[in-house]
Amino acid sequence: MTSTRTYPRQLEIQPLAREPRAVVNVPGSKSITNRAMVLAALSEGGTNLIGALRSEDTEVMIGALKQLGFDVDAKWSKNIVHICRPVSAAVIPSPSADLFVANSGTSMRFLTAMVALGKGEYRLDGVARMRQRPIGDLIAALRQLKVDVHSENGDGCPPILVRAAGIAGGDVVMKGDTSSQFLSGLLMVAPLAQAPITITIEGPLVSKPYVAMTMEMMRHFGASVDCSSLTWFQIGNSSYRCSEYAIEPDASAASYFFAAAAICGGRITVEGLQRSLQGDVRFVDVLEQMGAQVLRNDAGITVQGRSLKGIEVDMNDISDCVMTLAAAACFADGPTTIRNVAHIRYKETDRLAALAKELRKVGAGVDELPDGLRIRPGKLHGATIDTYNDHRMAMSLALVGLKVPGIVINDPGCVVKTYPGFFRRLGRTLSAVKTGERQAILRLLFRRCCRGATIATPRR
Repeated sequence: MTSTRTYPRQLEIQPLAREPRAVVNVPGSKSITNRAMVLAALSEGGTNLIGALRSEDTEVMIGALKQLGFDVDAKWSKNIVHICRPVSAAVIPSPSADLFVANSGTSMRFLTAMVALGKGEYRLDGVARMRQRPIGDLIAALRQLKVDVHSENGDGCPPILVRAAGIAGGDVVMKGDTSSQFLSGLLMVAPLAQAPITITIEGPLVSKPYVAMTMEMMRHFGASVDCSSLTWFQIGNSSYRCSEYAIEPDASAASYFFAAAAICGGRITVEGLQRSLQGDVRFVDVLEQMGAQVLRNDAGITVQGRSLKGIEVDMNDISDCVMTLAAAACFADGPTTIRNVAHIRYKETDRLAALAKELRKVGAGVDELPDGLRIRPGKLHGATIDTYNDHRMAMSLALVGLKVPGIVINDPGCVVKTYPGFFRRLGRTLSAVKTGERQAILRLLFRRCCRGATIATPRR
């Protein structure tokens, strides 16, 4: 998907003149929004999704659901999306569809499993990077359930062709060491299979909190899931029904503001995050381990920045925050080692290789490990940062520019994937600590970044 929002080709981040003090609201969780859209589409009766995120990834999902014959009414002025399957329609109303999901991993994985419930032929494709992102473990699992599905190029990556006649049910053994989204996609469709499904995970499972999130949402929508230590799952036949579902603020998006406080020695509160389905809310525990002060109450979570120290940390469960931590590690006293995240090489870009290259540009010492990074703080300086069409590269490495002059972000518009208003929100947070100061260049840049707020149809 592309956005008609007007972004500059480059964005220079201006260092803060003083410590930030702000209260921030972040948009709805992308992970929860896309799961909720699938569950709502598979539900009996209509569902209102309250606080839904509008972004490239969620617009991709909405477009796909419409192509599949579901009624979707997005009221973006209120952040409400209503989804309903037409009365008397099949589980998947349309008997065929050619779905383009851009670079939305959740859409590709969830929809591949979802269309297997239909009766007809469905093709799923995306941008060039999506054609490099593996989905073979999900294909293998669906084949065990008698689904006719294959990778057109025979390499275990999209394009994917599904000749669907429903999901038979039965026993499945699947791998989970590349992406937990394969398991989440299969779990969500399992209650509507022709017979109960038992899933056994072979080997390690990455990003376990996202699987726990999926199961909790399924239960809220009315399904029953038995689970043993996230290695064995049993899902009986049942139906979904939920008239209204509220979506939490995005904990991954919140991580950038928490890290900004930790880096700059300020105090930032993100409202509405405390009791959360999202594992990434635990990123603040990592910042606390580094020396930041974390305060939690019913209103939200506050991070107060203090001197940071380097740590060694397993980030497997919260791997979307690896890049945020990498930015903060540049300002720590001593090296930081991030481990057990080899799977993020299969994200929007090879995130370990990209981080190593771009952090070296700003003066940090970086050792790229097979499953992580070792970051040694150095004398930091300005540089032009490439973002690889990866929203998290843009958002995380912009944080370096809050203290280091001359940090320029290439293609800042890539943030539309999950957080179209990120630079506007960051600009507001900065303006809250610059009262009385005239930072004309900063205001101009952020104004140019956020002009013309509309999201367009995907381009193939």
